[in-house]
Amino acid sequence: MQRLENKVAAITGAAQGIGAALAHVLAENGAQVVVTDIVDPSATVNAIKAAGGQAVGLQVDVTKNDDLANMVDTAKSEFGGLDILVNNAGIFATLKPKPFMQIDEDEFDKIMTVNARSVLQATKAAVPALIERGGGKIVNIASGTFYYGPPGLSHYTASKGAVIGLTRCFGRELGDKNIQVNAIAPGLTESEGVKANDAFAPFGAPTIATRSIKREMLPEDLLGTLMYLCSSDSNFVTGQTLNVDGGKVNV
Repeated sequence: MQRLENKVAAITGAAQGIGAALAHVLAENGAQVVVTDIVDPSATVNAIKAAGGQAVGLQVDVTKNDDLANMVDTAKSEFGGLDILVNNAGIFATLKPKPFMQIDEDEFDKIMTVNARSVLQATKAAVPALIERGGGKIVNIASGTFYYGPPGLSHYTASKGAVIGLTRCFGRELGDKNIQVNAIAPGLTESEGVKANDAFAPFGAPTIATRSIKREMLPEDLLGTLMYLCSSDSNFVTGQTLNVDGGKVNV
């Protein structure tokens, strides 16, 4: 029996990169997956189907409640309900690191809205459906930047600190609903978007040098942790953030 057989998962920001890798592993382990992104997620959906999995794609702006309601409704109409929510959508790979003195209020607000407020919005949309199924799992994608505060990324770091805070609070509030809420804090990951952004090139070698496991981090390095947090293995774990960064941060 596959670990997520008869489970339905929705994931945001899964058209490519880390999100696509997470969507694939959910499907490989038996979940029926609603793959969403602000851009067309068809490539991810088609790859899942080609591998024998079940998935449907949907364009979703995670800052719009109507889009998020449609995501949940699609999970119900296509697959019968919702058991797992992965809040992965966020702005990172397109950022140009800069000193905080150069970050204007509009840019700060945009990062906070997409990266942090959307986690609140998506979770609020999903929770009634999870309760209907008797409980479920919510996994938020945070970031190790919160623990060491890299220069040039203060707005991104603040947004991911908020994700960690929300994870702790949601875990407290949803424990009696049999919903476990946890987060994964990746290190700098060599996704397609990061590799395409020359602004992140100078971060590569110094990041590897500070890791205990001295190599680049790949999206595939997150898959085992995701499966742990989405499966029954973590039924007594909630409100936690697991660092997956090769040993850069120890907390």
